[in-house]
Amino acid sequence: MIFINFKTYAEGSGERALVLGKIIEEVASTTQIKIIPVVAATDIRELTQKIKCEVWAQNINPAEFGAHTGAILPEAVFEDGARGTFLNHSEDKFSDFWQLELAVKRAREVGLKTLIFASDLEELKQILPLKSDYVSYEPPEFIGSATVSVASAQPEVISRAVEIAKDFGIPLIVGAGIHSAQDVRTSLQLGAAGVAVASDVVKAADPRVQLIDLTEGYK
Repeated sequence: MIFINFKTYAEGSGERALVLGKIIEEVASTTQIKIIPVVAATDIRELTQKIKCEVWAQNINPAEFGAHTGAILPEAVFEDGARGTFLNHSEDKFSDFWQLELAVKRAREVGLKTLIFASDLEELKQILPLKSDYVSYEPPEFIGSATVSVASAQPEVISRAVEIAKDFGIPLIVGAGIHSAQDVRTSLQLGAAGVAVASDVVKAADPRVQLIDLTEGYK
């Protein structure tokens, strides 16, 4: 399983989001590896209407119908076709734990799967009782790195994170600096269920070639 976070990169927004989504669909079909585009709320409907891959939202707010200007409603992204959502990413963390807890509850109410991010092992222990579908260990210092990944720099911490997540029966996704087949291979060998990447694919000169390279880590 590979999550591709489009973030708000120009290469992954609007019409380019659809182009990238079709590349992901092609590679997923060829390799038979589940690859999930994680896109901005404004691009969800377009992608879900044009590609067969499962599409996720980058975030939701724990709001209900009403006077919540600017909120991303769980109901709205689900209706647009999203089947899951990231929560608590290091670039969009919840300021209060109770808000994260409520966001998980709201996602579950409408049928959205969730992946909650943790920046360290202590935060991972804190979020696991929320019983999300997936959790991710993603140290901020490696996010966006094209040379050093958490898989190469902290394999022992990934092993520990996998053990902690297993105690709750929740699959762990590894993120932060993942940029090669070896990073993917190492993460899987350490017990992770998959990886999360962003710029390595979205901003690649040839996203198809780079994504195919990542899938080689499954061999």
